[in-house]
Amino acid sequence: MIRAYSVEDVRAAESAAMEGLADGELMQRAATGLAGVARARLEERDSDAVVVLAGSGDNGGDALYAGAPLAEAGHPVVVVLVGSRAHEAALAAARDAGAIVLEWRDGAAPGEVRTALGEADLILDGVTGIGGRPGLPDHLAALPDLVSDDAYVIAVDLPSGADPAGLVASDAVYADETVTFGLTKPVHLMPPTEPATGLLTVVDIGVPEPSSPAVERLTYEDVARLWPVPTPTDDKYSRGVLGVVAGGEQYTGAPVMNVTAAVTAGVGMVRYVGPRRPTDLLRSLVPECVFGEGRVQAWAIGSGLDAENADDDQLRVVREALESDLPVLLDAGGLDLLEESRSAPTLLTPHAGELLRLARRLELGDLPDDAVRRAPIEIARRVADHLDVTVLLKGAVTAVVPPSSAALPVRTQPDAPAWLATAGSGDVLAGLAGALLASGLSPLDAGSVATLVHGVAADDANPGGPVRAMDVAHQLGRTVARLLRR
Repeated sequence: MIRAYSVEDVRAAESAAMEGLADGELMQRAATGLAGVARARLEERDSDAVVVLAGSGDNGGDALYAGAPLAEAGHPVVVVLVGSRAHEAALAAARDAGAIVLEWRDGAAPGEVRTALGEADLILDGVTGIGGRPGLPDHLAALPDLVSDDAYVIAVDLPSGADPAGLVASDAVYADETVTFGLTKPVHLMPPTEPATGLLTVVDIGVPEPSSPAVERLTYEDVARLWPVPTPTDDKYSRGVLGVVAGGEQYTGAPVMNVTAAVTAGVGMVRYVGPRRPTDLLRSLVPECVFGEGRVQAWAIGSGLDAENADDDQLRVVREALESDLPVLLDAGGLDLLEESRSAPTLLTPHAGELLRLARRLELGDLPDDAVRRAPIEIARRVADHLDVTVLLKGAVTAVVPPSSAALPVRTQPDAPAWLATAGSGDVLAGLAGALLASGLSPLDAGSVATLVHGVAADDANPGGPVRAMDVAHQLGRTVARLLRR
């Protein structure tokens, strides 16, 4: 598992690490690691010219110190000072090593700075650090446009302009690689900011891990730890029975994908409640499915469900499920049916538009159309706290956000290929996550494990190419087996 820690916890851990060390030792360790990565990238790319963008904080000092050995090794290094001050000892080291020093402290970029950025093979971005606010300084607003498309950009600790907490989208430098020191921070893993991070490289500088992460990310090895593997004494009931209320006479595909995913993922049994047309399809396409009401361990409700035109039996079962003490997953149309918090475990699986509609229906603030795009975790948290539920917000980086009362970290997963942005993929994910809920996983574990497996299965189904949602549903069992073997 990958863990990221809040800015406050990172600062406290760094202060603890500095006790007993000589002044500047931690910065020297960071700069040495950064220089090593930069040197390796220059060699890999057979490139030469380096630009160091140095802001006022410690990140600027790291970048300046890292530039010094690159200049000593013969690389032409241009330092551009962009803050109100500079780390004096680090600047002196860069000058002594032969770096050319330019200034861009306000206004438009001077011509010589434009030239240097346009000709750079590698850029060390040390403009802002974890103490900065989201967004680039005003005079650097044009910086991303001045960087050559051919330059390899290494962000120092975090991409400049990105929100250190990873909560809001803002103007930032998009890095090819981010070199961070000691501890991963939320900015590296959260949906609004991870795209600017690029490849993440963590350099160990001797900083101890705090006890409580702010963000977690499951890796393949975590699947083997968390997946509900049956024992010889299990039967179909002990492995979990999932009740599914999905689709209707008009939307017949969603329940097929929902149920197929749950069955293929290995749930003990699926019971489907729905009208004749989707029922007939499921009898033909998923013969393992059982029809009608009965004993279940969890419910998956809402995929392809039109609440205004739903079957009366479906609506009655939904009301009874929401009033029960069983775990419930609500997707798509099911989100429209939740009015208040439940005492039992509840997982919501909206995409951005559905989350915005839900937050507006719950009157959780005056939310503009781009609210979820700009601050996805904040909006998901508002809903999670208001309803005491866990919210799985689907996206290129999917976030699973528990309510604040749970005192649990956010989980984020970027495992799916972009090809998975297609109709039906959410129905497959809901069936998979529902199966895990029925097997006894918590909403946080069920949502994050399902997201990881769903994304990997999509890539397994057709590596590097387009993929059908049903292909993903049929691939799930083989993908789970492969991950368990790890």
